[in-house]
Amino acid sequence: MRALRRALWLLASLIVAAGFVGLWQAVADHRLISPVFLPGPDRAWAALLRGFERGTLTANLLGTVERMVLGWILASAVGVALGAVIGTSPRLRAYLGPLLEFLRPLPASALIPVAIAVLGLSDGMVLAVVAFGSLWPVLLATVHGFASVEPRLYEVARALQLSRAATVARIALPSAGPDILAGMRLGLTVALILAVVCEMLAAREGLGNWILLSARSFRAPDLYAGVIVLGAVGYGSSALLAALERRVLAWRSSP
Repeated sequence: MRALRRALWLLASLIVAAGFVGLWQAVADHRLISPVFLPGPDRAWAALLRGFERGTLTANLLGTVERMVLGWILASAVGVALGAVIGTSPRLRAYLGPLLEFLRPLPASALIPVAIAVLGLSDGMVLAVVAFGSLWPVLLATVHGFASVEPRLYEVARALQLSRAATVARIALPSAGPDILAGMRLGLTVALILAVVCEMLAAREGLGNWILLSARSFRAPDLYAGVIVLGAVGYGSSALLAALERRVLAWRSSP
């Protein structure tokens, strides 16, 4: 029954997507919007294939994915480590809470000029901005996850005379796992967005620069091809992380 329901949802999603593409094609064919700004999906698809055949779109795709993944991995490692330390200490949460709440709402894109002034228009600047922006969802989710661990579990750890590291690894981390993975999924989305924005501003090879140059040159099919690839990257990365989350947290669905 569950498999049938999942197949029906997949079919409904495909029908909606096909309807959207058909509507897009109809608008383009009837020139309701100038082809200079809205080419049909057939032209966008042809530009996408041409970009991959020539290798230019492949190189830009790999550049964006590399910056996104490296920044996200760095942010995840730092965020989980700091979040575990802060989340397991009520005193640190009390001391650092106001500072975290002050820094959390700051848009990472607003810090790009500062990063450019300090690091220049370099890949290091892009990596720093991506890591900083995607750090906060992971850090705050980890702090919340560790702070929400059932206190009785810590009592069990003390009764078993577990060390602090063993308590975190064996008790607190599995309990905080759902929050941590949710923060990592959100951080991955932020990393992709910031990678594209930084590529546009710093003129680094990537999908952001491809889209910007296509818009400036009025190459609308290439622009939409870049947007399609960007959407595929976002969807694929989210789906991979969701599959990993289901595998890691399979114990939640077990009887």
